[in-house]
Amino acid sequence: MTQMTRQSMTAYATPLCETIVEAPEPHGSEVLVRISRCGVCHSDVHLQDGYFSLGGDKKLDVTAGRPLPFTLGHEIAGVAEKAGPDATIEIGKSFAVFPWIGCGACPACQASEENLCAAPRHLGIQVDGGYATHVLVPHPKYLIDHTGLSAALAGAYMCSGLTAYAALKRIAEHAKRGPALLVGLGGVGMMGLSFALALFPHAPIVADIDATKREAALKAGAAAAFDPADPNARKTLLRATGGIFGAVDFVGSDGSLAFAAGALAKGGKAVITGLLGGTYTTPIAMFPLRAIALEGTMTGTLEEANEMMALARAGKIPPVPIIERPLNAAQASLDDLRAGRIVGRVVLTM
Repeated sequence: MTQMTRQSMTAYATPLCETIVEAPEPHGSEVLVRISRCGVCHSDVHLQDGYFSLGGDKKLDVTAGRPLPFTLGHEIAGVAEKAGPDATIEIGKSFAVFPWIGCGACPACQASEENLCAAPRHLGIQVDGGYATHVLVPHPKYLIDHTGLSAALAGAYMCSGLTAYAALKRIAEHAKRGPALLVGLGGVGMMGLSFALALFPHAPIVADIDATKREAALKAGAAAAFDPADPNARKTLLRATGGIFGAVDFVGSDGSLAFAAGALAKGGKAVITGLLGGTYTTPIAMFPLRAIALEGTMTGTLEEANEMMALARAGKIPPVPIIERPLNAAQASLDDLRAGRIVGRVVLTM
């Protein structure tokens, strides 16, 4: 049997520990992937903490149904090492791993929206993931060719890239009317900037409270950058644009959503994909009076992942900054994300 090394949660709100177990043997259509890279995502921070903030003292407990020790990590790329008898796959080839795997039977899965499954088996969320040397994938269809892209970038695309791409698709028509607004320039927000530059006719406007991140976005091609903590920023933005028709909130806090929604023109739409936490209120009459829309989105579908990877492999997406660290730096990387010290994406190497 093959041994696998993992950086595992053995308890919530405590540092990860190294664990060594036997790698699972693939059966049926399963494929055992030897991991080469795995991105570190801010949602991993929330999972390690055991909750998502709902604003104030309210918390959404996410500790149930996850046996410990548990392995985080869902931005995975690696090499197909072994396959079950029903799996057709090229052994030895490198793939990005689509992690948003569903039950296959619920209405969402039947509509090819496994990312919205009622009983999900998402890698690194409900099922052991990529902070490890190996991961078991239930079917070859979840393995996406990334020829021409580095394994580090391909793995990061499976969450931060896909989340950004799927969110931007939801404002694509709105973005034809003027520059989109991207709020939050963490790993997902910077991915969003790359995709927006490639997909939309106007360079996007960005907003972040971190001056270093704003500067990085301007250098990458953003049309303008604002500090949402500046009390005059929204008024300045509205004067300059007349209002934004399409916005994406990559933070998901009360302040970030207030800035994104407050910048909308009549008929505008804001998509929320960040999970930082908080609450948001607005007079209900403003929805019909301003004809605005607020929409939530969670990662993306397998079809969208393949669309996104085709764009990336065609060289149409500017790469984001990637910081590579060894697997045993997983905890330090989570701590850096928690403290807001990362520009771009941290990817663990095995």
